[in-house]
Amino acid sequence: MATDLINSLEGLGLKTTATEAAKPKKNDMGQADFLKLMTTQLTHQNPMKPMENGEFLSQMAQFGTVSGIQDLQTSFKDFASSISSDQALQAASLVGRNVSALTDKGLLGAGGEIKGAFELPSSSPTVSVKILDPYTGEVIRNMDMGGHAKGRIPFTWDGLNENGEMANPGVYKIQVEAQIDGNNTVLPTEINSRVDSVSMGSGQQGLQINLSGVGKVKFNDIKQIS
Repeated sequence: MATDLINSLEGLGLKTTATEAAKPKKNDMGQADFLKLMTTQLTHQNPMKPMENGEFLSQMAQFGTVSGIQDLQTSFKDFASSISSDQALQAASLVGRNVSALTDKGLLGAGGEIKGAFELPSSSPTVSVKILDPYTGEVIRNMDMGGHAKGRIPFTWDGLNENGEMANPGVYKIQVEAQIDGNNTVLPTEINSRVDSVSMGSGQQGLQINLSGVGKVKFNDIKQIS
């Protein structure tokens, strides 16, 4: 009986609450919904005061803008995924190779050396490269580089300490200092290291490169490949 009543009401053009509740609800308005709404608006507009062309075009432009932004977001998402995949493939090819990366640590092998470089923003009368114990801060070696003009300056530590003896193998901190405009300034360093593996970070970490003895650095911190 209830079913007959509902059918009778729907036959008169009336929708019941039960009928509405049975239908799935949509929170987003699609293109078809927008066109239906606009057609209904045009059909029921006041004939004495019809919609101006400007208002009609404005509504069309607003919908086009929203639709365009959604398409653009989808395109950027696909583009970002493509870049991430491409970077992962590039990073994987670095495993086992030596790279120059932005870091202040380097691994000294037995009888080996540590190579690196730094960028001098302007000419300096005195430049020094200090090799420090990463745990105690003790100066293992202070290499006086003299004066240098602006530019990229390479350096090599042969592994000898201040006494001319070979330092123990391990990780050391490298600190470059230069007199710039009368101030003693610590400069960022690029250290040559071997790539052990690649990590796909989450969130803001992104793609990371694992360097021997140094640890993780960002993929974008890789400056040169040798």
